[in-house]
Amino acid sequence: MGPILEVNALFGGYLPTKPVLHELTFSIRQGEMMGLIGLNGAGKSTTIKNILGLLQPQKGSIRINGLTLAESPIPYRATYAYVPESPELYEELTIREHLELTAMAYGISKEDFTVRSESLLEQFQMKDKLNSFASHLSKGMKQKVMIMNAFLIEPSLYIIDEPFLGLDPLAIRSLLELMVNMKQKGASFLISSHILSTIEKYCDNYVVLHKGHMVAQGDLVELRKQTALPQASLDDIFYKLVQGDLR
Repeated sequence: MGPILEVNALFGGYLPTKPVLHELTFSIRQGEMMGLIGLNGAGKSTTIKNILGLLQPQKGSIRINGLTLAESPIPYRATYAYVPESPELYEELTIREHLELTAMAYGISKEDFTVRSESLLEQFQMKDKLNSFASHLSKGMKQKVMIMNAFLIEPSLYIIDEPFLGLDPLAIRSLLELMVNMKQKGASFLISSHILSTIEKYCDNYVVLHKGHMVAQGDLVELRKQTALPQASLDDIFYKLVQGDLR
């Protein structure tokens, strides 16, 4: 089986003559969790927007399960779930209605919806909020709703941007356990996060971006070799890779 996600020689950005990303190439296999790390402005969000189709690649290609967005827009989009850094909900819909809307959009059967939604509501301690409107929820609760909607559809690929922001410790633990569980079932993950000590424990491989360029790629052992830091943590490795711009 080929990679779930393939990013090949990607140039991308907001202005045609000023690319933010420069020849970015990486892939994610089935059941692999990849950490996308970099300073603010390094190109993480631009990478994610290109994968989602919110930006059009200036050069290069992106494939999910062998499909491009241009060739197969509906199957392409049905393959992934996205959890943004800032939760975006319909203010006049309840949590129940958000989950039901997602189930309808992705053709989830009533039986699967019941089992999955009840499990997610239990995991994120949201059963008593099921009929609450989004406008009445805290930011952390809104983030939980976004996470529940993403995991409800059980896609091949999860794209998660700063997943731990706004979550309480129990919710963070629930999210990590859920990610591990879905990974064991074969799902793949692309996770952008500044909490390096946490993703070091869970990710299999990493892409390190700096000023739109990929400055390192691989698992922790490979990153240690690339930086000549044989016992270093991911945090120390990252600092060495970008330290010239921190002084």
